[in-house]
Amino acid sequence: MRERNLIFSPSLLGSDFSAPLKALDDIASSGADYVHLDVMDGSFVPEITFGAKFIKDIRPHTDLVFDVHLMIDRPERCIQSFLDAGAGIITVHAESTPHAWRAMMMAREGGAEAGIAINPGTPVSAIEPLLDIADYVLVMTVNPGWGGQRFIPECLKKVEILNALRENSGYSYLIEVDGGLSLQNVRLAYQKGADVIASGSSFFKEDDKSLFIQRMTEEALS
Repeated sequence: MRERNLIFSPSLLGSDFSAPLKALDDIASSGADYVHLDVMDGSFVPEITFGAKFIKDIRPHTDLVFDVHLMIDRPERCIQSFLDAGAGIITVHAESTPHAWRAMMMAREGGAEAGIAINPGTPVSAIEPLLDIADYVLVMTVNPGWGGQRFIPECLKKVEILNALRENSGYSYLIEVDGGLSLQNVRLAYQKGADVIASGSSFFKEDDKSLFIQRMTEEALS
């Protein structure tokens, strides 16, 4: 198996929304490279968070990679808005549109990397036709729409399948896991093939966020 670095993408969803710039500073100073931005529309998922304008407004304040996770219906309608806002990665849900291929290609042609996400109830087979154009595959390990949910360990079987497909077919996507990741499960996620860890509540509840990233890394690689 090839050597893999572990990338952390702390989710702004777990932060105090009254102080987004402080949250960005906390992420940057922790040693993480990405910030996970959960865009929710109140339709594909019940909650509403923020849109492209918010992302555009915070973009000048950090060098972090903007890992934009679109939990919205028919994301192909607004890919350009998120490109214009400064997204570095745009991930759409397989369940949100019959035009996932188009949405991903719009992201790539606009200069971003493209990801495809699957909910806990969606099998890997549903996205196999998209794997050759995916830069990221995001496996939800909770049901999307709320922070602080319990981790669903059965979802890691999909990470294992995706890792085997990558090894056997020569795909180059990175595997991201999102939902309930902590010191108790990060090693298993990494062993199954995860490359990127999205962590919201568990990251922001820690006083020493650099130590949290260090401990998560050590636990995963041990």
